[in-house]
Amino acid sequence: MESSSNSIIKILKGSAISMITTLILLIIFSVLLTFTNINERTMPTVIIMITALSILLGSQITTLKIKKKGIINGMAVGGTYMITLYFISSIVSKNFSLNKYSIIMMATGLLIGGLGGIIGVNRK
Repeated sequence: MESSSNSIIKILKGSAISMITTLILLIIFSVLLTFTNINERTMPTVIIMITALSILLGSQITTLKIKKKGIINGMAVGGTYMITLYFISSIVSKNFSLNKYSIIMMATGLLIGGLGGIIGVNRK
């Protein structure tokens, strides 16, 4: 039986994997923006896609290792990722306010994390 503290560590590792994946993909996208003719109006869409892919990856890896409660553990990865991202962006922008966009992004992070958890726990 998986201990609770061991699951928490795996959830934190999954969130860290998601953050690192986001960072790598955003660097690649910024290089593409700099050296190609990609329109800057694509930024919000690409950022949402990168965030979703990163959470999906992190939650799948986590639940693949925990092997139970895929939706809950996946949502925990997505929630941890989104809360961390919210605090980092709030500190950088010096604006700790929740708006409609923030709430939608957090809900999306939870849903994508749950989906990744379901996929991860059912992989063999």
